[in-house]
Amino acid sequence: MRKPTGIEPGSATGEASAPTGDGVAKEATPLSTVVRVRSLLPSLPPAERRVAQRVIDDPEGVANSTITELAQTCGTSETTVIRFCRAIGFHGYPELRLTLATEAGRAQSASGGRVIGSDISPDDSLEQIVEKVTFADARAVEETAAQLDIKMLEQVVDAIAAAGRVDVYGVGASAHVAADFQQKLHRIGRMCNAWSDAHIMLTSAAVLGPGDVAIGISHTGATVETIDALEVAAQRGVTTVALTNFPKSPIAETADLVLTTAARETTFRSGATASRLAQLTVVDCVFVGVAQRTFGPTREALEATFEAVRGRTMRRPDRRRR
Repeated sequence: MRKPTGIEPGSATGEASAPTGDGVAKEATPLSTVVRVRSLLPSLPPAERRVAQRVIDDPEGVANSTITELAQTCGTSETTVIRFCRAIGFHGYPELRLTLATEAGRAQSASGGRVIGSDISPDDSLEQIVEKVTFADARAVEETAAQLDIKMLEQVVDAIAAAGRVDVYGVGASAHVAADFQQKLHRIGRMCNAWSDAHIMLTSAAVLGPGDVAIGISHTGATVETIDALEVAAQRGVTTVALTNFPKSPIAETADLVLTTAARETTFRSGATASRLAQLTVVDCVFVGVAQRTFGPTREALEATFEAVRGRTMRRPDRRRR
């Protein structure tokens, strides 16, 4: 079973483009370093995690700080800051500072000079709440697309297109994404089930076999029920796929193939909305890829299912004056 090795500099699951020797990222997407740091946050040691959180919360401030200032702010040592830089793919702190400054400038230009955070305060107006929520949602989709590993996506599409059966596992908010994926695949004639009950997930996995695909969806990558189901499926020789926000999470270590999202949540919506939109974005990409592989049968199935439900649409009465 292939085990993910985490994010490597320059990989599609890391940043949109790796820093060069002079510390300037080539064609980097806005705040791509922050996206990468956020995805690795749970896997870092506590001291490095404090540095990572500072980078996530205030990338521009970090870009304007010396290594000594950053170490003092985070209550750690300069050595820890250097270890953190290397852990996320940089040679040292100067390279990180320059990249953060470049990316922050591009992000500010893209937003017309406005800086919109995702944290909602008690004093925010409804207008500000709408702005922050839509900003977080839009960025989740954009950043997910920017970091999506296309080669990995292709492997997942190939596996599903060739599968005799696909079972999708997810609990909580991820269960809705699993159900959406099941409905999409079922509509084009693919044998697919979505399960959210822990016992049914395990019994489902126990009767899968080689040639089938099991997909586990978990934003945190640490949902025990979903991980357990994938482990049982793996023991049956099934191709296992994980969809998670964290490439070094337990579910990523369990799966053969890993697709990642890049979602950030606002204050009252942790793990519920922006993450779900990011997951649905990846699911749509997988679905369209599978549909493309079987273009003819897919068109026929879509037309047949459309005809089946067309008569269930209520027609508005004709209110034209006679």
